[in-house]
Amino acid sequence: MGNVDSGKIERVLLVYPAFSEFNYWNARDLYGILGKKHSIVPLGLITMASHLPKEWELSFVDLNCRPLSDAEIEACDLVMTGGMISQQPETLSVIKRVKALGKTVVVGGPDATSQPEVYACADFLVLDEAENTIHPFLEAIQRGETSGIFQCPEPKPDVTKIPIPRFDLVPLEDYLYPAVQYSRGCPYNCEFCDIIELYGRVPRVKTPDQLMAELTVLYEQGHRGGVELVDDNFIGNKREVKPMLRRLIQWQEEHDWPFYFGTEATITLAQDAELLSLMKKAQFKRIFIGIETPDPDLLRTTQKKQNTLRPIVEDVRRIVDHGMLVSAGLILGFDGEKTGAANAIVDLVEETDILPAMFGLLCAAPGTQLQRRLLKEGRLFQTDGGRTTLEGEVDQMTGGLDYIPQRPRVEILREYRDALEALYFPRNYFGRLRRLLTYYDPGLRYRSTLSALPGQVKGLVRLLFWIGPRWDLWGEFLHAAVTGSRYGMSSLNLAVMYAAAFLHFERQTKYVVEHCNDQIGEVEREGEEAYNRKRTIHAQAAVHAGS
Repeated sequence: MGNVDSGKIERVLLVYPAFSEFNYWNARDLYGILGKKHSIVPLGLITMASHLPKEWELSFVDLNCRPLSDAEIEACDLVMTGGMISQQPETLSVIKRVKALGKTVVVGGPDATSQPEVYACADFLVLDEAENTIHPFLEAIQRGETSGIFQCPEPKPDVTKIPIPRFDLVPLEDYLYPAVQYSRGCPYNCEFCDIIELYGRVPRVKTPDQLMAELTVLYEQGHRGGVELVDDNFIGNKREVKPMLRRLIQWQEEHDWPFYFGTEATITLAQDAELLSLMKKAQFKRIFIGIETPDPDLLRTTQKKQNTLRPIVEDVRRIVDHGMLVSAGLILGFDGEKTGAANAIVDLVEETDILPAMFGLLCAAPGTQLQRRLLKEGRLFQTDGGRTTLEGEVDQMTGGLDYIPQRPRVEILREYRDALEALYFPRNYFGRLRRLLTYYDPGLRYRSTLSALPGQVKGLVRLLFWIGPRWDLWGEFLHAAVTGSRYGMSSLNLAVMYAAAFLHFERQTKYVVEHCNDQIGEVEREGEEAYNRKRTIHAQAAVHAGS
């Protein structure tokens, strides 16, 4: 075995930190029913791995899929880890564990890049985009250095030079979807968004040849079915994305339509008929859109003017009419918000029949314009600009309002709690599902193989078993299943999947509601001013403890 002191590395362990089971996107109930362990392949980690020396022996552990043993840590020379802010507690836990076993740990990823002081306990911090900093890090390793911080936010790297991710390191069968990336960056200027701070406002795109090569690797590894394009705004560069989609359609035809796709984009997609048509032909079936709020004044205040150009309800329906199911990001807590804002969000979700509605509380993410403004106004809890995840916080649904809001905190939390319960009340959720299934035509050209049939049957049996004692859900599920047969097997499968997803949403909603009730009680007992002082003190203590 090699060692870091000598500059000789032989074995490297890549560790992807776990999300909380109560994180909105960590639908363990759904994965279990479908025979999977997690949602999407950790593309960032395996893209970084493509830059590492070929002679290094790499192993990979996703803590969302299985535990990590001490023996695996002890068998390597170096551990590399990192993730998003919602993975922060687990990332810090991995660092502590690795160092306790006497091994060197390297941390990167978006959260470490935004607030490296939180991860000061790591040996190496390899920050910003890996293409800029991984090679200086490797040179330091070769010189026998045992610690260091590597940063290079500008200029942004050329994504056309990124190697194919190391898909061979990952057991694809553990995931609902493998992932690829076409672009980085977003041209818009939303005040609360950290993407433009991390990746810039000039979208950089891969060549069509690059993306087709990555899809070919997935195809040759035997994958068939869904693929996630994990761009933060897939249509950020419309001039380049359209010819790429034409090439993708050709690739799909040549390979007999093995894949369908999901991605994230702005609602301005609905205004481009050509782009909608191309995405439909290429088999895009899921799209996440940051709607945030139906209030145009709040959208302008938070610098999301692109959402005010046309009626949101009409735009969502137009996207659905082109075969793409919409999931949405929605936020409560903006400055200037009026009493009843949460009710307007519920009405929007009901009117658009959106099923996965990620309804969170506004969060001052590290490095954003919002965080800088609140810090200047003296309203941010962590006055040094850090953002340490506190106990019980799993995402922006429980970790939001990390500042002093303009509206009374209790008023916001009560509205939020009641709206969240309304969104995921069984009759409301399954009502949206049934309505959606009456007009949504999947138009799916992908056809699952006979070998997939036993897994589908097992999934249905698992779902029926989970629903078993829930007599309140039987009628809702059967009604949705019958409605789902309208467009055949693919529509029926959709009904089954969203029924299974409800089990996660319901459990996660209960967790968030309990967290809200605890915070409401705390504020009512102490008073808002005393609560704000206490949160500020605790926030500072948490940052210094992490350092």
